[in-house]
Amino acid sequence: MPIRWFRQRDSGPTLGLLAPAGLAATVIYVLFIGLPIVALLVRAGQQDGFVAGLTGPLVLQALRLSLITSAISMIIVVLIGTPFALLLARRNSPALRIIDAFVELPIVLPPVVAGVAMLMAFGRSGLLGPALSSAGISLPFTTGAVVLAQIFVAAPFYVRAARIGFAGVDVSYEDVSQTLGVSPWATFRRLTIPLAWPSLLTGLTLAWARAISEFGATIMFAGNLTGRTQTMPLAIMTALESSLGAALALSVLLLAMSALALALLSAALGRAAKPAP
Repeated sequence: MPIRWFRQRDSGPTLGLLAPAGLAATVIYVLFIGLPIVALLVRAGQQDGFVAGLTGPLVLQALRLSLITSAISMIIVVLIGTPFALLLARRNSPALRIIDAFVELPIVLPPVVAGVAMLMAFGRSGLLGPALSSAGISLPFTTGAVVLAQIFVAAPFYVRAARIGFAGVDVSYEDVSQTLGVSPWATFRRLTIPLAWPSLLTGLTLAWARAISEFGATIMFAGNLTGRTQTMPLAIMTALESSLGAALALSVLLLAMSALALALLSAALGRAAKPAP
């Protein structure tokens, strides 16, 4: 990799001093991240059962369940997380600061712990278990449990990004809009949302990627039932016990979906950043 690529944007003696270390660190990082991905793709291409695994019932059921549950999760996250993030961005109080810090707890909480915590809250013997049972609701080891687990681990990514986006919108624009007779809802929809859109889209993409890759909380709270709670990460674990081809097929699918999500996000943000003609 030519060093001149890194010299095009040099901006100061510090960067010039650290350029060799930065180049070495870049090479190490790219190799560390890239080699496992290349190894996965090479091994998948060499696997005899890879093509059959792509159309196998295990893969198709897990893919269908993952797409449906992650879509439902994102709808709920957006509906609840958007007004919540707006409140966090526009109000400053000790209680909200505590809540703001509490929002990010699932990001650092081990997913298995999150699954156990949800089981203790919504399980048959959990805090809300008797009330849910009396209402005829049973959440653990159901598809609904998969959705709840995904929301628990993914929502902070959207709320965090949305809060930053809303905080970056100048409130004076909204004040001017309302002085012109535009309603608060129309102002929010036509002005605030478009200005905060890059952050909202970034948060939504990260939240979706986290939801569709969720493993620990799901297996603890929802179990690993084929066609019911077995999402793609859980299906990979199951397939490794019997069919390496199916496991590689699921892994490549998840890799492709993640890469596609990042590519679409980059394209959307690049388009949004272009000045209007």
